[in-house]
Amino acid sequence: MKNPAISALFWSRVARHLSLLLLVALAACAPPPPLLQQESYVFGTRVEVLVFGEPEGGARAAAAAVLQEFDRLHRMLHAWQPSELTRLNEAIASGETATVSPELADLLADAQAIAARGDQLFDPAIGRLIALWGFHSDEFTPQLPPEEQIRGLVDAAPTMADLVIEGNRVSSKKPEVAIDLGGYAKGYALDRAAAILRDRGVANALINIGGNVMALGSKGDQPWRVGIQHPRGPTALASLPLFDGEAVGTSGDYQRYFELDGTRFCHLLDPRSGRPANTAQAVTVLVTPRSRAGALSDAASKPLFIAADADWRRLARQLGVQHALRVDAAGRLVVTRALAGRLELAPGTVIDRVID
Repeated sequence: MKNPAISALFWSRVARHLSLLLLVALAACAPPPPLLQQESYVFGTRVEVLVFGEPEGGARAAAAAVLQEFDRLHRMLHAWQPSELTRLNEAIASGETATVSPELADLLADAQAIAARGDQLFDPAIGRLIALWGFHSDEFTPQLPPEEQIRGLVDAAPTMADLVIEGNRVSSKKPEVAIDLGGYAKGYALDRAAAILRDRGVANALINIGGNVMALGSKGDQPWRVGIQHPRGPTALASLPLFDGEAVGTSGDYQRYFELDGTRFCHLLDPRSGRPANTAQAVTVLVTPRSRAGALSDAASKPLFIAADADWRRLARQLGVQHALRVDAAGRLVVTRALAGRLELAPGTVIDRVID
């Protein structure tokens, strides 16, 4: 005769087991969390916004708001098409004081401070020199500027230190000053994008502006991961995880350049010589979470690219950057110890030197 208590216990266990199998099956069939991707072309480059884990409607609206902000900043900060920035440059050239928006005054002050910390090797005041080399254009003509014009601008030595910023009134006694924020604007746009997404309740996103990247949150149970472009090839040198609030900026001689008689002339100009820098092929910096992390990641990569091999690490410290990777002119890969432990090297990539 069957024991009713044992039978009840048996069927109870069977029911629990079946329930567990059902839950596992349902989990296996559940769709993955949504990942929305929106792209556009702004700042002369491809931009991308990835939003993870949000309902499609909210994610799409948040990404659209970011892209709309990028359009606004592009129009505001354009260096050679009519913009608030070109109006400022016209006033400076005429010896006049310009009244600018509080936003422009604020970011000019920030760029001025970063330029000082980078020994003026990142210096947005050399807009005339950039235009002279033909980089105020979407297409570059392979020709060298007249030597006397290069020398004239180098001797005039316009710098961000020549700007006088009093509230929202900006002036300079040096008419050769012309502001070009191409080395700062994409990073500032990252900071604005992060603020917009957070205000809309988006906790997990990745913003990419032509290789300038900022991460919010994570991609599910994994951090966001980004690649570092090989400056002489179509593949990545390495990849690394990005955590909440971190930003990556890269400067390379492969982004905007022309070649003449076998020599590469890139858009990253050394203010001291008035010529394209040639001491490196690429620099990538990672900026840990802080106020204006995006802007710093964009601007800080420039002096580290332009500086001599023996001097770039000193400038990185002055700028508060501990995570940096530099490919020198000979293609040797030098990485700071703080970043080396986070890199996943691509096959065939070798770190030539790790420095503190």
